[in-house]
Amino acid sequence: MTTTLITGGNKGLGYEAARRLRDLGHSIVIGSRDASRGADAAKSLEVDWVQLDVTSDASVAAAADAFRDRWGALDVLVNNAGIAGPRVDVADVDGPMFAAILDTNSVSVVRMTHAFLPLLRESASPVIVNVASGLGSFAMRHDPNVLESKIPTLAYSASKAAMTMLTTIYAQFLPDLRINVVDPGYTATDLNGNSGHQTVEEGTDAIVAMATIGKDGPTGEFHNRFGIVGW
Repeated sequence: MTTTLITGGNKGLGYEAARRLRDLGHSIVIGSRDASRGADAAKSLEVDWVQLDVTSDASVAAAADAFRDRWGALDVLVNNAGIAGPRVDVADVDGPMFAAILDTNSVSVVRMTHAFLPLLRESASPVIVNVASGLGSFAMRHDPNVLESKIPTLAYSASKAAMTMLTTIYAQFLPDLRINVVDPGYTATDLNGNSGHQTVEEGTDAIVAMATIGKDGPTGEFHNRFGIVGW
């Protein structure tokens, strides 16, 4: 059975991805910063959970140790946890605000990859899925015909662009893993005040697709529910 860990799995895209992958036969573990929310979500989904704050080196290390003790090898890691940050004008983004968003959305990918790589390498077909956004795509940012080019999400977009670069380098230099990044699209979740035009099922299409690839699947690619996304 494929063992899959999803960070931020207690709500939104993480919760729906957990539900769908569970229905496909994955053994799901959701990571949640809040213990009560994690336990409640796991009970509702009938899956396992681990307490995990992706902004804390100590928490991530402890979660990796607990994971090894309870579940052993890890087959699929979905780096889904993230924040949008305050909705402010570009000129009002300051250093601490930017650093907090970058830490949660980008540095956390490094923390998780570093801590869980030994467990992934015990899998016969290890996979990492990084959940980014079209708002972090340079191609979309420069296309005046798409919504992503019109939204002034300075820190969030930069953090997701950093995630896509992390993905390309990890994929290049960790060839024994399949590592891809996905754009869920504008999906109705707490992250955007449920203003997105897509359902959470539509928003998790790319996550599920990249989480279920085999050892000969793609690596170092950027996908949404329709196919390849321009970097």
